[in-house]
Amino acid sequence: MSEVILQVKNLKKYFDTPRGKLHAVDDINFSIEKGKTLGLVGESGCGKSTTGRVILRLLEATEGEVFYEGVNINELDYEGMRKLRKEMQIIFQDPFSSLDPRMTVSEIIEEPIKLNKIITDPKERFERVLELMDLVGLSRRLMNTYPHELDGGRRQRIGIARALALNTKFIVCDEPVSALDVSIQAQILNLLKELQRKLGLTYIFITHDLSVVNHFSDDIAVMYLGKLIEKAPAERLFTNPIHPYTKALLSAIPRPTLDKKVEKIILKGEITSPINPENNCRFSDRCNHAQDICRASEPPLEEVFPGHFVACHLFKE
Repeated sequence: MSEVILQVKNLKKYFDTPRGKLHAVDDINFSIEKGKTLGLVGESGCGKSTTGRVILRLLEATEGEVFYEGVNINELDYEGMRKLRKEMQIIFQDPFSSLDPRMTVSEIIEEPIKLNKIITDPKERFERVLELMDLVGLSRRLMNTYPHELDGGRRQRIGIARALALNTKFIVCDEPVSALDVSIQAQILNLLKELQRKLGLTYIFITHDLSVVNHFSDDIAVMYLGKLIEKAPAERLFTNPIHPYTKALLSAIPRPTLDKKVEKIILKGEITSPINPENNCRFSDRCNHAQDICRASEPPLEEVFPGHFVACHLFKE
């Protein structure tokens, strides 16, 4: 049986607003096995990126626990968290704003090594930077260039090299290809997969592009307004989706076919406010199959097939 590297229990993140509490992440549970990829999908504003940041404690959780290799990171003090950050990193969505424009490529990659005192000898540190550039496919001739002189793909490779600089084990990939051209997206995805095979990395891959996550992830978790509504192995989710929202997402994927019988599920109705939400299914106002029970109580996330979890009253009907 594979080793679980990350386990999230009842994780919540609420933000104060003039109208009340905004439930950005609301009581979610999942786990990831070592060396695997969990794809976290959903439309914009559903809480995907916030989940990734709370897991890394870039944002403090309102409630809940995050266990990394058996250690609850929400209970660690400053020094304990500082040590753990060497193993847990993030690749940001925008490969330009996430890099310091006043630093060269080599300085950006070297910075975490220097700050964490991983290698104190300047010559050895320089050699490590060159190794990382080779690892992510950055030409050594670019070491003294600045981010604004490079295209998006090369900038994202810098971000990946920086994330790997501390011998990282777990990486949150926060929509790392959404700002790139399609051809460059494929290169970066192939690079991330190759690095996972070489280094045994574990990923949370956050995206709104289901066609990407299908080929990249081992398991897929679907979020809607802060809630985890379905989680399953990638192949099973695409062949046998259960939740009506998941079915609607999958129907929206462009397909290279002239078959006019491909059904598109059109979602109607207003999106429920995430501020002080009622105790019901948050998708009920847009669901074509909603019944009274959907508006009266919130469905729990339950395992309906081995490894396949769903939060839907109608599945039991």
